[in-house]
Parts: sequence; structure tokens; C-alpha cells
Amino acid sequence: MPLFALDKELYFPPAHMAEPDGLLAVGGDLSIERLLLAYRHGIFPWYEGKYILWWCPDPRFVLFPEELKISKSMHQLLKKHPFEFTIDKAFREVISHCKTISRQGQSGTWITDEVKQAYSDLHEAGYAHSAEAWQDGELVGGLYGVRLGNVFFGESMFSRASNASKYAFIRYTQQLIREGVQLIDCQVYTNHLESLGARMINRKDFLSLLQQWI
Repeated sequence: MPLFALDKELYFPPAHMAEPDGLLAVGGDLSIERLLLAYRHGIFPWYEGKYILWWCPDPRFVLFPEELKISKSMHQLLKKHPFEFTIDKAFREVISHCKTISRQGQSGTWITDEVKQAYSDLHEAGYAHSAEAWQDGELVGGLYGVRLGNVFFGESMFSRASNASKYAFIRYTQQLIREGVQLIDCQVYTNHLESLGARMINRKDFLSLLQQWI
């Protein structure tokens, strides 16, 4: 498959033309309009060096909120309310922590200053949201992503206290269920999210669900 080079035109090639690893295009920008167009078509950005790369993997890792798995130990933790849970209280702080947190097996982060500003702009426009876990007034865990219709596209999470990000994720998923969200896009596989009920579906089905639920 060809790798598409984007310019100023607001356009993405069809997702099925992506490389086997999901890479579809390079270039373009992170304007609100381009990001929204990308998410509506199941495409997300990921930096490699100074280049914006656009991806649409097949299969796609997703969580159907009603399939959320909560272990017995997490059930007990949730009952104790060890963290204060909030939504959209500290978006910039959450993305800053996601940018700087040390991750096993990773030497850097895809969240550049440009990415941080772009998603902060999305937040100000009402599309990007954060969920936070606080302990003694300190932000110790959280996540952020993009909400379009009844789909939430998860982007990144961080934890500075045991189970803080998992607590925020579970509480936020429960809130999304109440709001009618039908699908959480987790993008690519992680053990952590699989333990919470996420699973692979093929890209064609994923794109069909986006058309139905956005």
C-alpha cells in the first residue's frame, strides 16, 4: 500500500489503504478540524520524531462499556473511595502528566508540545475530556481522550499512586455508560486494558460502529 503525504488540504485517504501495521499517512497538521475529521474516520495521530503519522490499525482494540470488567479487589477499592474523582477539572494537568510520566519500555513520549496544545484546544472547544483521581488534594492519576457522539476515543493515562489510573478509568467508564456512550476506542493492545474488558475487533466493524454511534 502507498503511504500518503498530507498537505494543507483537509483530507484523509480511505482507512482500508493503511499499511499492515496501520500506518496510513504522514504530515498535515493538528488543527481542530483535521483532528475531528480523523477521529470520525477512525484515524488517530502519533508522532515519530518531528513527523505527524496517522494510523488506523486492523484489528482495533476497543472496550464496549457494558463489558467493563472489575476485579474483586477493585470492587473493594471502589467501595472505600480512596480517591476523589472528577471530570474535566484539570485537563492540562492530566495531559502534562501523561507527557512526562516514565513508562516501562519507552524512552520517550509521542505527546509533544504541539500535541499538548492541540488537545487542549480540543478541550476548550468541548471535544476533549479528562478524568482525574485525587488524593489529599494532589492529582495522582487520570486519563484524557476525545468524545464524539456516543464514542469516546481514549488517548493516554497516567498514574502516580497505586490503582489511581484504573480507578479513574473505571469511574469514568461508568459515567460514560450513564451518558449513553456505546464504544471506547483503546487504539492498540495493552495488558492493562485487556484486564478491564477491552478486546480486538476488525477495522471494518469498527468503522461501521463509528458511523452508527458518532
